[in-house]
Amino acid sequence: MSEQTARGDAARATVGRDARATGRDPAEVVGAQGLGKTYAEGRLRTPVFDGLDLSVAAGETVAILGASGAGKSTLLHLLGGLDTATAGEVYVAGQRMGALSDADRGRLRNRALGFVYQFHHLLPEFSALENVMLPVMLSGAGAPDAAARARALLEAVGLGHRLEHKPGELSGGERQRAAVARALVNRPSCVLGDEPTGNLDEKTATVVFELMLELNRAERTSLVLVTHDRGLARRLDRVLELHDGKLREIAPASA
Repeated sequence: MSEQTARGDAARATVGRDARATGRDPAEVVGAQGLGKTYAEGRLRTPVFDGLDLSVAAGETVAILGASGAGKSTLLHLLGGLDTATAGEVYVAGQRMGALSDADRGRLRNRALGFVYQFHHLLPEFSALENVMLPVMLSGAGAPDAAARARALLEAVGLGHRLEHKPGELSGGERQRAAVARALVNRPSCVLGDEPTGNLDEKTATVVFELMLELNRAERTSLVLVTHDRGLARRLDRVLELHDGKLREIAPASA
């Protein structure tokens, strides 16, 4: 077993203990309780949602649908600790995000979460291999371990022949596959995807989506996917719709 794999398994072993300490379900990897978000500009107050609850179990795949402006991306940013709620709590790997310092929240985010966006956000000056290595090195691993893990995932997404290519030398689909590899390289408990195939043609989007499902199964991670593609949403375990600030579950067949 590699050092990186051992660290990932050890991190998973703490989730149940941390969840019990906060009164959450030990099987939960990401959750929200009474979550609220209101944007303020001068005297204007714009509520996005209020009293929102969510629980995502280990290994579960969840799609979040909703009209443009409903707050889907905002919800994902709150779950990922990239934004701050105005009410309620977010729980990641059994820990209450609001109780953590900025530094501890960043460490938890790097260890327990992976992110895939509509645009790849790869660093243009680094190769595909270096881009995927970065999260591992930020977690404290040495360059050899980081390179081995990154190389294995890039090969798994079909980019073994493109390791030294920079993002500008890759196609759109290749860049997004590299972004998927980067999201999974630290063996996170959950991957948060914000329209990860929305900028791709239909054929490439299908390939990237299938890779995400395959790798999430192989890496034993959960997946929370914001999408407008109802066809893709129906492939996941649960489909939720964000409407009027609340999440409601709908049957995949009716998505």
